[in-house]
Amino acid sequence: MLIARRRGWELPESVVTQEALAIGRRAVLAGSAALALGGPALAAEPGGAAPRNPKYDGGRPLTAEKDATTYNNYYEFSEEKDLWEAAQALPQRPWTIKLDGMIKQPRTIGIDDLLKQVTLEERVYRHRCVEAWAMTVPWTGFPLAKLVALAEPLGSAKFVVFQTDADKKVMPGLRRSFYPFPYTEAVTIEEAGNELAFISTGLYGKPLPPQNGGPIRLTIPWKYGFKSAKSVVKISFTDKRPTTFWEALGPSEYGFWANVNPAVPHPRWSQASERLLTSGDRVPTQIYNGYGPYVAALYADKKSEKLFM
Repeated sequence: MLIARRRGWELPESVVTQEALAIGRRAVLAGSAALALGGPALAAEPGGAAPRNPKYDGGRPLTAEKDATTYNNYYEFSEEKDLWEAAQALPQRPWTIKLDGMIKQPRTIGIDDLLKQVTLEERVYRHRCVEAWAMTVPWTGFPLAKLVALAEPLGSAKFVVFQTDADKKVMPGLRRSFYPFPYTEAVTIEEAGNELAFISTGLYGKPLPPQNGGPIRLTIPWKYGFKSAKSVVKISFTDKRPTTFWEALGPSEYGFWANVNPAVPHPRWSQASERLLTSGDRVPTQIYNGYGPYVAALYADKKSEKLFM
């Protein structure tokens, strides 16, 4: 007898919203974004709406769009959470991404040219901040593995490094010289090839807003949110493990791996539970943010390393 065991983040079919209703809701949201956020709605452009992949469901009610897009960490703009208005100054087009390092041919590609080479889909992922708050949101984008394949890395490349934009004209936070800007994050080639690793270009069926890392960001749902670099302008391939932004700033508090683990506290607070945006409920944190069946094997041979912070 075949016994189906439902994973922790999966929902039964009986509670999944019908596709027609979901698409209709997204159309309404696209027209009402100006009312929700106090600004103009984003135009329908590449990187926004795409078919939802039912395989990836956050297993929780979606966070309200207004909460997810007005409660943000983005130190290049501000250390306060209400930075979304300031972030609107970041131009979203034209936008280019430099591909360099250990690849067949270093080059720069425009975001719209990149989007022509991939198939977009929508995935609902949990997002867990190291500050112990969480949201569940629908990202539009494509697998990171597709971008890696397009870059054509050399066989000796072991890490993929992401660099965030550092535009001093519009990012007042860059004036804080003690931060090691530009923001840099990295994953291993193996992590980059995992099916959950995602490049996001949209949110809630619309182009990704700048405060959430638009127009293009990394989304790694089994890691703490700081691991997912926003507004990416450069992707490099290297054979040496880099020192990432928070690791450089606070090596006693943040490490390279940043895998979600409720049993490993941050030095200044517990990670055993998290506060859900919108509902305000506090719920237990799950190992690997609930995605262990997908990713735990990546770390089976790394037990001696500090994997979770």
